[in-house]
Amino acid sequence: MDAYADPDAVARYAERPPRLVPGFADLQRMCTQLLAESAPTDARVLVLGAGGGLELRTFAQAQPHWRFDGVDPSDAMLALAARTLGAHAHRAQLHHGYIDIAPDGPFDAAACLLTLHFVPLHERVPTLAALHRRLRPGAPLVVAHMSFDQHDGARARWLHRYADFAVSSGIAPEQAEHGRAAVAEHVHILSPAQDEALLREAGFSRVESFYQGLGFRGWIALA
Repeated sequence: MDAYADPDAVARYAERPPRLVPGFADLQRMCTQLLAESAPTDARVLVLGAGGGLELRTFAQAQPHWRFDGVDPSDAMLALAARTLGAHAHRAQLHHGYIDIAPDGPFDAAACLLTLHFVPLHERVPTLAALHRRLRPGAPLVVAHMSFDQHDGARARWLHRYADFAVSSGIAPEQAEHGRAAVAEHVHILSPAQDEALLREAGFSRVESFYQGLGFRGWIALA
């Protein structure tokens, strides 16, 4: 599901997360707060799935001495991230590709927001483990993505709730239904228990849930 190959989708990207993800702005603020609990004031921060630059901008505005490495597989979205960062762009190095192209670090903190649900299931633990290897011992990672029960009709319920929230945010019903069907077909969603287990399997400890917005969940964990 490569929506970001479409220049119009890229141009309108900043409009979409607040209309699809409940509490999107507060999610970014919470992530900033949680990373800052243990990251130094001059932290080097790795952001996986940095295209668009929305979380990079939030982090940079809140923490004027943090430096960033952002990784994303879309050139167009990385270009948008640079524009979104504006005056903060000089504090970020943007890398085209996947986690294997990220610098070795060590990083003081990392974030992966609204990204892991696009990673195929067989690549989820290797991706998390690659993040873990790039972090200093005890450094925080925040993740947030779609995560809900997959059994006994729960998957269908949560996907319909996703579409209903989009409609309540002003998205046309036919577009919301198209989005629901695309998520159902292409997005790799696990249950919260499975997501937490994969973080631990990848080497993270003290895995704590800090956010739920309908079918989206967020965790903080330590390397």
